[in-house]
Amino acid sequence: MQYTQDTFDSKTKNTIGVDLKVRMVDFMGKRLKLTLWDTAGQERFRTLTASYYRGANGVVLVYDVTNRASFEHVKDWLEEVNVYCTNERVVRMLVGNKIDREDDRKVTKVEAMDFARSHGMLFIECSAKTKEGVNQAFQELIQKTLEVQDGSGKGGGAGAAGAGDRISLGAAAADNEDEPGLCC
Repeated sequence: MQYTQDTFDSKTKNTIGVDLKVRMVDFMGKRLKLTLWDTAGQERFRTLTASYYRGANGVVLVYDVTNRASFEHVKDWLEEVNVYCTNERVVRMLVGNKIDREDDRKVTKVEAMDFARSHGMLFIECSAKTKEGVNQAFQELIQKTLEVQDGSGKGGGAGAAGAGDRISLGAAAADNEDEPGLCC
């Protein structure tokens, strides 16, 4: 909710099934409509969320830096993306959330960066609570998505966003069921 509504509510519960948010952004002289599908990262919703990867331009996999199990589930969710995403050029981003809780960290930044690099993913850490890195994560994802869609590697070209200047982004929080799945 931090990115789409500029708010943080510590009482927000995990996503149940799928949540849809839309945000209009101005980026490199273009007005873009971002469609954000927040899919539940819990195993019990896995069959519901697979269809939301189809046609996605970008996928954000979020783990909790204070919860090792959530990081370990990222590879399962990445496999889901690889199986169900119909866009061969989908941009994948790994996001470590809750960096405001540094004293409770269980996953190092280096470990996560290595994982992202080995799987061809963008990587960033953020805090939905303090907003640190949240906008930067989406800016980087949008830029890379436009570059990939444009095919030039430079991004922002005429028509880069494709049909109707829309970008469809999926986000799966690889959280443990017992942990609040607060993300961007």
